[in-house]
Amino acid sequence: MKYLLVTVFVVAIFWLWSHNRRVEKKQSADARPPTRPGGQVVLTEMVACDVCKVHLPRFEALIGNKGIYCSDAHRRQARD
Repeated sequence: MKYLLVTVFVVAIFWLWSHNRRVEKKQSADARPPTRPGGQVVLTEMVACDVCKVHLPRFEALIGNKGIYCSDAHRRQARD
């Protein structure tokens, strides 16, 4: 019986270790900049919010009548 418990414990520890490695590997892959098939890094233009001056990628920015904004609240604030 004790050998069965030791075996289950070792398997559980191994599973937790391998699961954490997979999660860390996925997170590090997500943190890398996007690349093209040739391995070239895709550069993203950064813009500043006209209200708070926070820089963000252009594709995440909201374009308003009076400028570029980081959120809908700032776009509405600039409209007023």
